[in-house]
Amino acid sequence: MKHGLIIFCYGLLFGLGLVIAGMSNPAKVVAFLDVAGAWDPSLALVMASALATLGGARHWLHRNTDAADREQDSCPTPANIDARLIGGAAIFGVGWGISGFCPGPALVGLSAGLAGNYAFVGAMLAGFYLFKRLHRNL
Repeated sequence: MKHGLIIFCYGLLFGLGLVIAGMSNPAKVVAFLDVAGAWDPSLALVMASALATLGGARHWLHRNTDAADREQDSCPTPANIDARLIGGAAIFGVGWGISGFCPGPALVGLSAGLAGNYAFVGAMLAGFYLFKRLHRNL
């Protein structure tokens, strides 16, 4: 229970950071990708804070869990980086660039009641479902 509460607090802190930084606004993401025009570097700072948050959580968990739990770490090793992982990352990146939505900020943005957020989260959940159905048949 203690671990779950700490992880929840890290997620809450990151979600608050997304709201404060305005990352639930897709135009902010599109402005970050527009390096030849009106480039907005603020997303890079949010990404750096996400890495710092993840690093802190992983460090704490690795210090406070036993070896068996650490072996279940979900980070890929060079041995399990394959075409599916690279393809999925590419599809995610292209979708993010086209729509300006990323899962975290889209979920945070649901509280704003914007139709785009609901459409994106609905499509994301449908994609999760389809992947699970298709993956089961592979």
